[in-house]
Amino acid sequence: MPNPKSEIRNPKSLLFVRHGESTANVARHEAEKTDAATIDFPEREPDVPLSAEGARQSAALGRWFRSQAEKPSVIFSSPYVRAAETARLVVEHGGLTGVRIFFDERLRERELGLFDHLTRRGALAKFPDEMAKRDALGKFYYRAPGGESWCDVALRVRSFWRDLRLDYAGERILVVTHEVVVRIFRYIVENLPEAELMAIDRASDVANCAVTSYVFDARRRRYTIEQDNFCIED
Repeated sequence: MPNPKSEIRNPKSLLFVRHGESTANVARHEAEKTDAATIDFPEREPDVPLSAEGARQSAALGRWFRSQAEKPSVIFSSPYVRAAETARLVVEHGGLTGVRIFFDERLRERELGLFDHLTRRGALAKFPDEMAKRDALGKFYYRAPGGESWCDVALRVRSFWRDLRLDYAGERILVVTHEVVVRIFRYIVENLPEAELMAIDRASDVANCAVTSYVFDARRRRYTIEQDNFCIED
């Protein structure tokens, strides 16, 4: 019986983008700057929109795609409003009006559970025992009550990744998603160990509208990273 892996073809290229700056990102930065315990924004997590700066970033990313010789042929997005708005602005400003956007809940933000709307200071004050567990186990495997670990996110991203490889061979794929999901795609595509993934995460944040891209090397039968957290200048 043939190895089923040998029958899987691959997309030609992959581009992973974190959504533009959101109003919740602004609220988090303000809370951390003032050493507040909570992050205040009125929307439920899936409904958080882009900030004015996030809309500008997304339009600039679209113009960058317009300037590229090879453009995305298929776009996938988290259904969360900030990601969906980013994807639509990229299409509008990138000359990609013929490219369809598919929304997939497997690309949604990691669910924080009881840590939702809390800064690290707030989480330590309100749930010290849980924070001690998190620090002992590490954030890749730790799951907050009612939330997801990075490992949980990897399970749903692996499901999406297999469908992508089976159904979109030869395509140029753009995925608009969230910071942890971009990290997890690196973990899966590059087959990284936990320690290396966590070292990458400690080194820098995934910037809003930054591009991480890969091309498929048919001879070596693997993806090669081309851009890592590449920020568009506009």
